[in-house]
Amino acid sequence: MKYISTRGEAQAVGFLDAVLVGLAPDGGLFVPREWPSFTPAEIAAFANRPYAEVAAAVISKFAGDAIAPDVIAEMCADAYATFSHAAVTPLKQLYPDLWLLELFHGPTLAFKDVAMQLLAQIYDHVLAKQGRTITIVCATSGDTGGAAVGAFRGSQHVRLVVLFPEGRISEVQRRFMTTAEEANVRTVAVEGTFDDCQTILKGLFQDQAFSSQVDLSGVNSINWARIAAQSVYYFTSAAALGAPDRPVSYCVPTGNFGDAYAAYAASRLGLPIEKITVATNANDIMARALSGGRYARGQVAESMSPAMDIQIASNFERLYFEAVEREAVETARAFKAFTEAGSIDIPPPAQGMMRGLFQGVAVSEAETAKTIMATLNDTGELIDPHTAVAVAAARRTGAAGRTPLIALSTAHPAKFPKAVFACAKVEPPAPSIVRAQAAKPERIDRLPADAEAVKAYVRAFAGV
Repeated sequence: MKYISTRGEAQAVGFLDAVLVGLAPDGGLFVPREWPSFTPAEIAAFANRPYAEVAAAVISKFAGDAIAPDVIAEMCADAYATFSHAAVTPLKQLYPDLWLLELFHGPTLAFKDVAMQLLAQIYDHVLAKQGRTITIVCATSGDTGGAAVGAFRGSQHVRLVVLFPEGRISEVQRRFMTTAEEANVRTVAVEGTFDDCQTILKGLFQDQAFSSQVDLSGVNSINWARIAAQSVYYFTSAAALGAPDRPVSYCVPTGNFGDAYAAYAASRLGLPIEKITVATNANDIMARALSGGRYARGQVAESMSPAMDIQIASNFERLYFEAVEREAVETARAFKAFTEAGSIDIPPPAQGMMRGLFQGVAVSEAETAKTIMATLNDTGELIDPHTAVAVAAARRTGAAGRTPLIALSTAHPAKFPKAVFACAKVEPPAPSIVRAQAAKPERIDRLPADAEAVKAYVRAFAGV
């Protein structure tokens, strides 16, 4: 398996290089040069199989011969042994026409654990063989940072720096990062928004001298292994509801578009997905792009679903690349223009391709709050605000005929206790891990939203 950049100016690389590098040297994102695929019989065989076995089958498709199948199987078994539910990502019927895919049973109670636990296994395997220590810098809107700390804390081969926007994530999210005692972990509160953190991170990767100096790598949703790992639960959930004999539709709460793009990746591997609803909060760049054909950055609005408070959806570049028939020159032109001007118009043929599979729905704060309360009253389920955005969008759009509709439940409600209580007047029960974090001291460094300040900090941490 070879991976190419969406901008066409970087050399094709193997799976492991794509994973370790993260962002392509030309500023693009890695995608498979050719999409692998499963047969309908292979997809049908995923029903009732242990999650780790399905994960091994899917990751093997993306890895090719880069990692031996038995090693991948062992990695997946170890990664998902850390989850509290035997099914790893259980499916629960919420309404007669709507299912919830619970993705919060990992060690930091968010869907990011599904990919991050496996990513840490891959990194440790590769770096141990190479006798190498790298520096990972991660930008987070809340959950990615906690999942990265949970996966890489104590690693002998990784130095981890997490950038998060100060005051814009929940206390529980913050404590999953800042209570780590291991010397290989640093957490940095940045005076700005998540988009500021993400822009700084991209700048670090594009500075080739700096990247080489600290041996830089990234685990944000731009990392292909994250996409590959997240595509797995689309296969397990769809197979449980009758795929491939009948298609399935999904409603995905999104900020950075990685989870929605992972659904697209699953469809390219052969999974019959009828519709992917991209549900946003007030930060509706993706809903507007899919509905109106213009991808335009706005001002970041704070919301009760902070992991979605994003106005630059990095993974959209991957979908754009596919929608313009893999024209790398056009993709590079468009996203350089977006960086400079903050907006691009999606060509009509590309719009048509996107709308064939995707639709965008923006959900207001009032509708999110109402959905949390209504879901509790109707079903007895207490959901977090991000899940509520997906449920609200799913209830508004509905399923197509007899096609099962699955909304992704991306975080445990205990990660957002103040918001949930304000909406439902019910205190979410705190799992033991949350209670334990609350009693620990925090370690936080603070920096301005300045790339040079972050570079100096990372250099000092890496000792170069």
